[in-house]
Amino acid sequence: MKALVALILLVQLPIHKAVPAAPPAPLGCDDPESEAAAEVAVNYINGHSHHGYKFALNRIEDIRVVPQGPNNDIIFLELDLLETKCPILSPTPLANCTVRSFAEHAVEGDCDVKMQKVDGTLSVLASKCHSHADSSEDIRKVCPDCPLLARLNDTEVLETVSAALNDYNSKTTGSYLRLLEIGRAKIQYHPAHVVVTEFAVGATNCSAQEAKANVGACQLLPEDQSNFGFCTAVMVKVPSQDLQVDCQLYGHQVPAPDIPLLSQDTSAGLVPSAVGFINHNLGLAHNNPVASESSSSEILRSLLSAKSVAKRAVAEAAQHDKVPRPVGFVPPPPPCPGKIRHFDI
Repeated sequence: MKALVALILLVQLPIHKAVPAAPPAPLGCDDPESEAAAEVAVNYINGHSHHGYKFALNRIEDIRVVPQGPNNDIIFLELDLLETKCPILSPTPLANCTVRSFAEHAVEGDCDVKMQKVDGTLSVLASKCHSHADSSEDIRKVCPDCPLLARLNDTEVLETVSAALNDYNSKTTGSYLRLLEIGRAKIQYHPAHVVVTEFAVGATNCSAQEAKANVGACQLLPEDQSNFGFCTAVMVKVPSQDLQVDCQLYGHQVPAPDIPLLSQDTSAGLVPSAVGFINHNLGLAHNNPVASESSSSEILRSLLSAKSVAKRAVAEAAQHDKVPRPVGFVPPPPPCPGKIRHFDI
């Protein structure tokens, strides 16, 4: 009888079901964790780019975290970047590089980055970027007289670079410099005809004096002695004839083990490879060879999947916000996109 009563009491006891833990709140684009991931991603992008200029973060467009297990997450980032005034070869830290102003004909970079976070350590698995200059129409609306970016292979641009290098090499007592690539160029026609160019150079194994005898024998210094630099040249063509040249050599730099400093088969002394373009496209598609999870086709599938999921989440959130709210209710800020750090183009 006692056993029967105990059984009845047991049956009457409430059954407590295990409540699954709520999924973590989505990471916002301006959260410290997102900004830390973006910083690692931007440094990776700049470290693996070999043309043009360094890019700085302007905005985190989107972030999605996909848990893979305990203390192991895959992170997808969409980043908007802006071109700085620091050449890619410059040793200046990115934090000290000035973003080009809107009026200087800004260049924007768009990047998709796949990362992994294991035990708090972030690493980039793969990245895909492209860049474009702001439209001429937008520049004209704000600054009608500002000169626009010229084609890198424009005849006047090439003539100015050639004259600038000849002028510098004729006066220097150091190494003879060769052209690596033209970084930027602008041509102004009013009130004066002025050509402004910026270009990367490399020191050769000849002195400027030796180059006069046989310039064809002058080769870029080997990697263990390489010395790259950057020049700016301003050519006034009308109303006067004037040329100003300023070159700065950076000294020998030791590249990271997986990052070549600069290929020795660059277009040294040749017409730049970006024929017809006004800026060097960031154009980076890189898979980290030492990271797991990376493959060229897999990153594209993953990024597309992450974007579609993010769009669905935004749509669901918008639908959810149609529910009536109490008077005085202030909705939290949307997690993405994040704040604009410089300006929008």
